[in-house]
Amino acid sequence: MRILVTGANGQLGNEMQVLAKENPQHLYYFTDVQELDICDKEAVWSYISEKQIDVIVNCAAYTAVDKAEDNRELAHKLNSVAPGILARAAQANNAAMIQVSTDYVFDGTAHTPYAEECKPCPDSIYGSTKLEGEQEVMDHCEKAVVIRTAWLYSIYGNNFVKTMIRLGKERDGLGVVFDQIGTPTYANDLARAIYTIINKGIVRGIYHFSNEGVCSWYDFTVAIHRLAGITSCKVKPLHTAEYPAKANRPAYSVLDKTKIKTTFGIEIPHWEESLERCIGKMKNDE
Repeated sequence: MRILVTGANGQLGNEMQVLAKENPQHLYYFTDVQELDICDKEAVWSYISEKQIDVIVNCAAYTAVDKAEDNRELAHKLNSVAPGILARAAQANNAAMIQVSTDYVFDGTAHTPYAEECKPCPDSIYGSTKLEGEQEVMDHCEKAVVIRTAWLYSIYGNNFVKTMIRLGKERDGLGVVFDQIGTPTYANDLARAIYTIINKGIVRGIYHFSNEGVCSWYDFTVAIHRLAGITSCKVKPLHTAEYPAKANRPAYSVLDKTKIKTTFGIEIPHWEESLERCIGKMKNDE
C-alpha cells in the first residue's frame, strides 16, 4: 500500500518513520508542511491522486493548548479544516484515512473511563477544533478511523517527559498538578497500533488509545524522575487552581480502550513500562 503520513516531523510522525522499517511491505510518503501544506486543497488533491495514496495517516495538528485560546484561526485551520481537506481527497481517490485526535474532546467531569460513545463536550479551543476535525473526517471519508489519544510523549520533539527531566536536573524543587487524572501515551506504542490497524484492515469508527493504567501529572513526574535517576529535585503536588493556565484541562480524561483492543487484537503496555522504555532510549542517545 501507498501510505502518506502528514506531520512527519512531530512526535508521532517520527515514530511512524522508525516503525516503517518494520513494515517494508508498504511504500511511504512522509511529509511535513515543507513538502505538503495540508491546508492547501489543490496541493493535497493533486498529491494524493498523483502518488495514488491508499492510506492517509494525519499526524499533523496544532497542539499548543494554551496558545490555541488566542490563535483560534490557526488552530481551526490545522485541526478542523485540514483534516476535512484530507478526508475529501481520500474519498475522491478511494483511500482510507486515519485521523489522530485527543482526550480533550471531553470536559473531564466523568469519574469512569470515557468510551467512544460518550458524548464529547470540549472545554477548550484545542478540544473543540480537534472535535470538528473528527467530524469532518467521519462525515467525508467512508474508510475513516479516528484515534483519540492522550498525554503523548516520545524521544522526539518537546514533551512533558523531556521538560520534567530538564527541570529536575536544573531545580531542587518542582510543583506539579495532582488533581488532573489521565494516562500517558508513548508515541511509539500509538504508532505501532496504527500499523496494526493498517495491516489488519481499516474498520471504520472512532477508537481510544493510550497506555494502560491511570495517574496524575504529579505521579507521572515522580515516575519520570525515578526512571531518569533524578534524586535532587523534590516534586510537590499542586492543585490546578495553583497553576493558572489559559485553557481548561480535563480533570479526568482516562480513555476506555476496550474497542481498539477487541477490534484489532492490540495488546497495550502499562504506562510505566512504556515510560521506562522511552527513558532508556533517551539515555542511550545521550
